[in-house]
Amino acid sequence: MRAPAAGYTGRFAPSPTGPLHFGSLLAAVASYLQARASGGRWLLRIEDIDPPRAQPGAARRILEALETYGFEWDGSVGYQSRNAGVHREAISALLHRGAAYRCACSRRDLLGLPRGPLGPIYPGTCRAGSTAHKAAVRVRTHDNAVSFDDALQGPRSQRLESESGDFVICRRDGLIAYHLAVVVDDANDRVSEVVRGVDLLDSTPRQIHLQRLLGLPTPRYMHIPVAENAAGQKLSKRTGAAGLDLQRPRPTLVAALRALQQPLTGDMANAPLRAIWEWAITHWDPAPLHGRCRIPPPPGSLAGTENGLS
Repeated sequence: MRAPAAGYTGRFAPSPTGPLHFGSLLAAVASYLQARASGGRWLLRIEDIDPPRAQPGAARRILEALETYGFEWDGSVGYQSRNAGVHREAISALLHRGAAYRCACSRRDLLGLPRGPLGPIYPGTCRAGSTAHKAAVRVRTHDNAVSFDDALQGPRSQRLESESGDFVICRRDGLIAYHLAVVVDDANDRVSEVVRGVDLLDSTPRQIHLQRLLGLPTPRYMHIPVAENAAGQKLSKRTGAAGLDLQRPRPTLVAALRALQQPLTGDMANAPLRAIWEWAITHWDPAPLHGRCRIPPPPGSLAGTENGLS
């Protein structure tokens, strides 16, 4: 086990849009092992700030799945929606300083614009502000390089203004956008390292930009490869990923450890769940994942359904 990191705090932050699947299990396992092997805390936060996409009962099923698989989080479960007041204070501060502005552009207005890694590159149409009744809030960007060194993917850099454009931090319907909420909540939870899927790698410069504007610390980042399905698509709820099998957690957990390139020995799938975790924490080594972005599809029998949901 590596030496404990002073004040290490990690987290897992699923959205309640459906049951956990094998891909989300990989992120949970990697973040959990990184925290525990560092002698640190591991927090669980349900990112429930998008009610239209939430699935009834999904948060409960996520907690049930994590408990079944032997995860033990520190403190009580956090719910992002309960932090709405703090999120809105941050948006108000950015608006007051002129670091953000109201934007009345609709999705139709953005059709045909050049696209960057995260969608249409906003051209600054409303940078002078808008008095429209229904308006989003965008944060101003610049073209100075926002750079960071990812623990697995190496040095990364993005020029937000030309590669992404000013981005939304509060939607036209009044809902808080992911980038703003996650930055504020990670700071409030004193998260020191974010371990998550490589599909969020291109979002990191936006979040670092917000951290700097709000005077918040920037955590370390580790973006692990994401699992694919047989069609080469990222395993996700949108691509029909099956929910975790709650009847057979041990072989599925072992499959996740193998996918994360951990050096398993013996018949680990038949060991007690606690013994699997103890071995995994003691031997955790993310180095074999360095530079990797994709993980092959898991065995079909281990990606079963959770209570018949998918």
